[in-house]
Amino acid sequence: MEYTPEAREQLILCCECGTAIPPNPANMCVNCVRSIVDITEGIPKHATVHWCKNCERYLQPPATWMTCDLESRELLALCLKKLKGLTKVRLIDAGFIWTEPHSRRIKVKLTIQKEVFAATILQQAFEVEYVVASMMCPDCTRVMAQNMWKAMVQVRQKVDHQRTFFYLEQLILKHSAHADTINIKEVKGGLDFHFAQRAHAIKMVEFLGSMVPTRSKTSEQLISSDIHNGTSNYKFTYSVEIIPICKDDLVAMPKKMANALGQIAPLVLCTRVGSSVHLIDTKTLQKAELSGMSYWRQESVKSVSGRRDLKQFYVMDVDPVGPRSGRLVLADITIQRMADVGRNDDVIIVRSHLGGILKVGDSVLGYDLLTANINDNNFDRLNPDDIPSVILVKKTYPEGRRKRKPRNWRLKSLSKDDGELAPKKQDQEKQEVDFEAFLRDLEEDPELRSGVNLYKDAVHAKPTGATESDMDEDDDDENELPE
Repeated sequence: MEYTPEAREQLILCCECGTAIPPNPANMCVNCVRSIVDITEGIPKHATVHWCKNCERYLQPPATWMTCDLESRELLALCLKKLKGLTKVRLIDAGFIWTEPHSRRIKVKLTIQKEVFAATILQQAFEVEYVVASMMCPDCTRVMAQNMWKAMVQVRQKVDHQRTFFYLEQLILKHSAHADTINIKEVKGGLDFHFAQRAHAIKMVEFLGSMVPTRSKTSEQLISSDIHNGTSNYKFTYSVEIIPICKDDLVAMPKKMANALGQIAPLVLCTRVGSSVHLIDTKTLQKAELSGMSYWRQESVKSVSGRRDLKQFYVMDVDPVGPRSGRLVLADITIQRMADVGRNDDVIIVRSHLGGILKVGDSVLGYDLLTANINDNNFDRLNPDDIPSVILVKKTYPEGRRKRKPRNWRLKSLSKDDGELAPKKQDQEKQEVDFEAFLRDLEEDPELRSGVNLYKDAVHAKPTGATESDMDEDDDDENELPE
């Protein structure tokens, strides 16, 4: 039998401590190499990261502010860029060590390798602690300081209500058009949007122009200039005026303008305001669209009556006589003023576009042109035979039913600054009335409601333990008043 010697690993003694170790080029054990050579030398063990507590962004030198979540890859990359000595070693691993979120400390464990002697590579793990220091970013500084905006957009409308601005506010929230604003100030007759950059203000002007017919003017003010390098600092102001025609307004126009819109009647009703003004002739169901460019070219189209001039009438008979366009049906409707119901037999027969909506016993709002006092040149030039006695606008619902059933939805609003002077009590009451009118428009108009975001109101939400009788009663309410 042949003898086979067992292979044994050759060992040598460490030149420092005499411990038996496998042979290596340094002839030293790992502990002695670490005691002599520190590969973490030159890498700071403590550092500082700057964090803005207003916008919760971190500073990435030299001047970039970025949003990072705790223990995210972005925050880890930002922390590693703070360490200058990492370029001389090889990074093997990096990870966060858990700390209390309120401690304002971030700990990172690093594992690095480096060649210390010829063909000798040493690996070592260590911790780096970062102190999160509060520092306000330039954007938040402009917000906190006065007169630090670069551009301002002034939005105005020459009407006696604020329903248009309530609608614009919901559109701005839906499309997040206010993301770049540094302040929104509520002033008499409109809103002021402040921006840190001119490009953001131009973007807001273009957004408003795509939502409603507008016209804008630009002005600039010199703040400072440097004659040595030829640079100047300006503030830009954009004045945006919204067309002064609103939904349900009675509009009178010259004969020439009416012919240009497709031979429509000079006295029409505004049904909707979008990128253009939608008009309808209540006697023929003829429709037309008035663009902002056509309006601002002459400004001869005027709103002769608004929603505050609407009167309530009682429907006594509905007789469809003409064509149909969706829910709109041309009909001869017999009405009586609500104040005359039960007192006399004075009835009025009008031709209206609400034949498919109204029924006997309903209440309807309309413009009583027999008793109205209208001062407008376009209205005075109309043929008296072409002016109807009453122009019906929309169906109305019982006030008691509205108060009994609260809304189970709500709207969000922009964070606005009231300005230097708080609104008066009468102005606040007027604003509340306009907002309530806007909410009713959302309830009654599905097309208008589809353009805004509605949110569930937990306070007035229907309880889970509702009985079947309660549900049936709610269904009856919905037939008369849409939500």
